[in-house]
Amino acid sequence: MPTVVLMDVSLSMTRPVSLDGSEDFQRKNLAVHGLTMLFEHMAANYRLEFTSLVAFSSLWELLVPFTRDYNALQEALSNLEDYDKTCVESALHGVSNIVQQEWGSSCPCQVVLVTDGCLGIGKGSLRHSFHTLKQRGDDKKFPLPFPFPAKLFIMCVANAEELNMTDAMENLEELLHLNGGEGQIFTMDGPLCLKSVQTMFGKLIDQAYSPFHAVLHCGNLSSDVQVFPRPEPVVVDEEVEPMPRTVNTDLEIVGFIEIGDISSPPVISRHLVLPIAVNKEVDEVGTGATDELEEEASASQMAGKSPNFCVLLHGSLKVEGMVALVQLGPDWYGMLYSQADSKKKSNLMMSLFEPGPEPLPWLGRISHLGPISEAAENPYGEDDSKSPFPVQPQIKRSYAQNVTVWIKASGLQTDVQKILRNARKLPDKTQTFYKELNRLRKAALAFGFWELLKGVADLLERECTLLPDSAHPDAAFQLSHAAQQLKLASTGDSQYAAFDHNIVPMHTDFSS
Repeated sequence: MPTVVLMDVSLSMTRPVSLDGSEDFQRKNLAVHGLTMLFEHMAANYRLEFTSLVAFSSLWELLVPFTRDYNALQEALSNLEDYDKTCVESALHGVSNIVQQEWGSSCPCQVVLVTDGCLGIGKGSLRHSFHTLKQRGDDKKFPLPFPFPAKLFIMCVANAEELNMTDAMENLEELLHLNGGEGQIFTMDGPLCLKSVQTMFGKLIDQAYSPFHAVLHCGNLSSDVQVFPRPEPVVVDEEVEPMPRTVNTDLEIVGFIEIGDISSPPVISRHLVLPIAVNKEVDEVGTGATDELEEEASASQMAGKSPNFCVLLHGSLKVEGMVALVQLGPDWYGMLYSQADSKKKSNLMMSLFEPGPEPLPWLGRISHLGPISEAAENPYGEDDSKSPFPVQPQIKRSYAQNVTVWIKASGLQTDVQKILRNARKLPDKTQTFYKELNRLRKAALAFGFWELLKGVADLLERECTLLPDSAHPDAAFQLSHAAQQLKLASTGDSQYAAFDHNIVPMHTDFSS
């Protein structure tokens, strides 16, 4: 997940801050100190993260394009110059352009905006941007929400009391609101000093840049791994009380399956899996470790001496053309597989499925899968000429049946008229009448269209009163019976509104 650091270099950032026992600092110096702390943390724990540095005032400038070279980022921080007034909108437009040019509109990104809370003055200020928000054409839209998934973290080199003296906090909160609520505002606690800025950036690191360490288990084998980027909590909308579900730190491999059987399943996120004890031998078989990680690993005393299950797993999946199904939590699964990064390197990847016992319908329930050796006969055949997948569902799918769909009013009108035509031909069309009546009844119950049932019941009662003297007496009995059953179903009473219940013809001496 790439990161864009947006650094405010306007004149307000040069305001002095008095530190005990030292020369005066500027707010810009505090910001640089905090960003240096962030870059040092990412260099040690997020070496695979691509980061870009953008400076802005009334205009914006790309100082460092997306890179993994944190020395270049820190060098650019030490050479920052001071410019004029703040224009946040222009800077956000710049971020949008930079990310889309490099990563497109589907890659999630994190934006870290470092400012002092001064929103600019006059035209171009954040207040002016919000004041004119509803008066813009499509060619001058505000850059938020970003056209790509993004979290916006606002780092204020000011304390909350200072921001609340003006409308600065309200405007910054509006930025988060326009971004869909994704992100957070961080302020300094207490006086403006190095300790306070370290605490503030420490909170950002804990929330967005803390490494995710886990243990990968497979039977008696296990390996300490780092999952990159950190898996985000997932909320299942279908639950009565949705709760965020997080990936366990104990990842259990439950089985292996051929790539052809799992195909290209829908996933919610993809992650790189790295063994904790990284070394050159690890990278040669393809863990996706970078050159920087190799240099770090070569200094490790464990390099090349300890066997690593993660390396064995990756090599096996790559050679055998299989994937490993891994349990992430209760009724939540994912898969581990080898993905080629280039002709010589490949990565051990982990994709997360949607939470649930049956994330891939063609495999059935994951918990029902088992080893081939326990099957009565080889499900793939003696010569691998067949496959047990897709698993055939026990219940026929709705799209394979003749379901009733009313897209336009004319479709509903046609179905009602068909019932009335058969009603006028009773008792000769008794079976057809009740067949069409039950089809409409089921559709109305499925849609919760109670008013339709009551309306058709009234139409049938009207038809009953309009029967000619020459009509068969059974017609009046059947129409009254059908109207009464529809009225009972329209009440929603479970005794009469059961979906699987069918209205049957009234048994009369005439029909017999």
